Amino acid sequence: MRKSYDFSNSVPNPYAKRIKKQITIRLDEGTISYFKEMAEEKGIPYQSLINLYLRDCANEHRELQTKWA
Repeated sequence: MRKSYDFSNSVPNPYAKRIKKQITIRLDEGTISYFKEMAEEKGIPYQSLINLYLRDCANEHRELQTKWA
């Protein structure tokens, strides 16, 4: 390693706004199983699939319909 580095010509990370934040969320086993099975079929990690699904909901401004019978 060098003793010092010159960052005077550096540029901001263009992907900084898309950096993911680790959180804790409680999901029931059925929901986790559903996304794990779907993720295995698609060949992607289930956490990424859940993130894609939630991002799609947010982008489309979907609202939960809660109508109890």
